[in-house]
Amino acid sequence: MPVRLTTVGDSFAEGRGDPLPDGTFRGWVPQLAESLGIAPHEVLNLGAYNATTQDVLDHQLARAISVDAPLYGVTVGGNDLVRGSFDEQAFQTGLRHILGGLSLRGARVFTISWPDIPGKLPGLTEENRRALRVRFAAANAFMDRLTAELGVRCYDMIDTPLTRDPAMWGPDGMHPSPAGHRAIAAGFAALLS
Repeated sequence: MPVRLTTVGDSFAEGRGDPLPDGTFRGWVPQLAESLGIAPHEVLNLGAYNATTQDVLDHQLARAISVDAPLYGVTVGGNDLVRGSFDEQAFQTGLRHILGGLSLRGARVFTISWPDIPGKLPGLTEENRRALRVRFAAANAFMDRLTAELGVRCYDMIDTPLTRDPAMWGPDGMHPSPAGHRAIAAGFAALLS
């Protein structure tokens, strides 16, 4: 059976924050697939903990392209944005290669904007929180331009109620809670319908 949905990205795609009894994660990907009528064996989720845009380019993109799915999800960039060694040019180039490489195949591609992760991260000084918010705002502005240029659908997480509701996020401030993953799956389903 061919793959109908492939996702690339970081722990957001992996499903971290929505644990299963066996130590793996469920997350929004299988929930979205179910709502779209895609069977579990028709889903390839390459999301990996701590992955950056460079990791997706190096370890996920070629495999994702090789399965030639009609639908691709991309959720990556948060790990790039919170690092002290952040390189804006490399980040933007990486996102362009990932989204552009998948879009050129004629598939439907979808992604997200980044919510206010800096506002949720524990232990930041206010100065660091402000600086990260500026970085995230610039990344979202770039994502808006890039997705419009490439025709990629983007789920706007900047101002959704999901972003502002603490119950939707895990204690680390980076990963959605089980309820958050359900809400994200529903948001993507609405975006794609």
